[in-house]
Amino acid sequence: MKKLLLATAATALMAGAATAEEVKIGVLMGFTGPLETTVPNMANGAELAIKEVSDSGKFMGGSTVAPVRGDTTCVDAAAAQSAAERLVTSDKVAGIMGGDCSGVTGAVLQNVARPNGVGMISPSATSPALSTAEDDGLFFRTAPSDARQGEIMADILSDRGVKSVAVTYTNNDYGKGMADAFAAAFAAKGGNVTLSAPHEDGKADYSAEVAALASAGGDVLVVAGYVDQGGKGMIQASVDSGAFSTFFLPDGMYGQSLVDAIGAPLNGSYGSVPGTDSPGAAKYVELAKAAGFDGGTAYSGESYDAAALILLSMEAAKSTAGKDWTTKVMDVANAPGEPIYPGELGKALELLAAGQDIDYVGATSVEMIGSGESAGNFREYEVKDGGFETIKFR
Repeated sequence: MKKLLLATAATALMAGAATAEEVKIGVLMGFTGPLETTVPNMANGAELAIKEVSDSGKFMGGSTVAPVRGDTTCVDAAAAQSAAERLVTSDKVAGIMGGDCSGVTGAVLQNVARPNGVGMISPSATSPALSTAEDDGLFFRTAPSDARQGEIMADILSDRGVKSVAVTYTNNDYGKGMADAFAAAFAAKGGNVTLSAPHEDGKADYSAEVAALASAGGDVLVVAGYVDQGGKGMIQASVDSGAFSTFFLPDGMYGQSLVDAIGAPLNGSYGSVPGTDSPGAAKYVELAKAAGFDGGTAYSGESYDAAALILLSMEAAKSTAGKDWTTKVMDVANAPGEPIYPGELGKALELLAAGQDIDYVGATSVEMIGSGESAGNFREYEVKDGGFETIKFR
């Protein structure tokens, strides 16, 4: 009877995996589009975690893991859904690390993930609307909501003595959500938003939008846009016309490509991006460097953590089925349990296989709150001499 029970348990375990030998994880990011210079190191981070788990030989009784990429374009919901459908129906992925931008992530969640029962962990979709989206328990994010970043932005500007700002935002879920969250937080601190206006990505000329913002006035222009698209265009038009000389740059505007494009006029501008000075963050940057990429870029650490959490949750559930592993994410991500840092995924798999608890700290001091999103740690930075200098962590 004991042998029969063991055989039955083994059969159930095998049934939970995508195959006995290989489990596929979707890496669904905007490899083309307005964040195309940021996304490569995000994908590298996720794939570093996947390789670490696969190479350990300790995942799901010795199964290997392989990433499969899909392109969201960041902004085209139809393209993102098509890519996600391919990952789910053709590639048979057991989970999705992604999406990246908020609008496409919400579309994939509602139209692909939920109907197919596939779990998702996004490293960078930050719209506050995703906190309350219907998700059947299938959606999580290692990034904090922009409701939190709005507060951080207001704190930074207030601490610097800024009393009035103009705001430009990319005309989508991400931009509008951030602009609204920031405006409420800044007003609560006594700040004044002179004008909050959208801009469209892909335009050749932003002089009219900049003129309206300049007419309204403000000590700083807050640019809630994309580093390779309209946000950059708004800054360039402001510099060319002399409308604004100082810019606040939240997460979507953090990237060396922006500094290289604008040059010296960007010196003295500042902003915020998710980040922490934890031991896990330093360890992750070391691992990334050894793997040949920069782990200090925006949302790279969050991507490593998202992929790691998917795989560790599968091990905890003893199943790769979305309805199963998603029930374990909050347990794996939070205390109590043995703290787990980057480079320790094999150790985590051993502990989980033995029925022990882990507390996944990872690269970004992961702590899941609410319906499954990061509590949020942020790095305040300033542009100096053609690069980024960390001011403090918040």
